[in-house]
Amino acid sequence: MTDLPDRLSIDPDSKYYDETLIERGVGIRFNGAEKTNVEEYCVSEGWVTVQAGKALDRKGKPLTMKLKGKVEPYLRDEA
Repeated sequence: MTDLPDRLSIDPDSKYYDETLIERGVGIRFNGAEKTNVEEYCVSEGWVTVQAGKALDRKGKPLTMKLKGKVEPYLRDEA
C-alpha cells in the first residue's frame, strides 16, 4: 500500500473524495477477492460500501450496503 488514505470515496460530495487518486486508479481487495463496485472504503474500521443493484435513492445516487471484512487498497498502475 503506497501512501493511500485510510478512507476514500468516489462520491464528489464526500469529504473523503480525492480526485487525483481516483484518476490514478485505486483497486480494492476485500476478503481476498477483487471488488470493482466499491463506492467507499475504510481500512482501519474494516468495511466497504458497494452498490446494491441498480436502485437509486431520491437524489439519483445508487443505493449502497456496507460489508465488513479485510480491506486492502492498492494503486492499479503499480499492480
